[in-house]
Amino acid sequence: MENSNIIFNLDFIQDLLKDLKTLEDDRIYCRHNLTHFLDVARICYILCLENNIYISKDVIYSAALLHDLGRAYEYKNGTPHDLASIDIAKKALFSTNFTNDEKDLILSAIKHHRKKSDFLNFESLFYKADKLSRDCYNCKAEGCKWGNHKKNLEIKY
Repeated sequence: MENSNIIFNLDFIQDLLKDLKTLEDDRIYCRHNLTHFLDVARICYILCLENNIYISKDVIYSAALLHDLGRAYEYKNGTPHDLASIDIAKKALFSTNFTNDEKDLILSAIKHHRKKSDFLNFESLFYKADKLSRDCYNCKAEGCKWGNHKKNLEIKY
């Protein structure tokens, strides 16, 4: 988890986490905070184990820490958050000891975390973990854009 901690402790990452907290302070729907990022990581790790797909925890947690940080730019200037998150990730990954293949895997997971896929691979499991991380069964907000068919109405992970 060396690289995940390097990423987490980067000043600009801490600044983005603070920006997101401020920008989402009044948000009644799911937030994009450290709790969400760690939930995605833990669920993705479980899904990978269950499906016999070996991806290091460090890769999974790093992807999860970075995948939604672009929301700050989406709120501020309309840049799609997945694209902004890729730019953020490239900058953060420069400070890590990941191999180029591991960096590519992280960037691919971030790039595809909004696209459902029928393939069984890290990217599809990361997408699924992102969706499963939402505790709709415990949410009181009305008017969520997720229909009941998409909501997590029971605990799965």
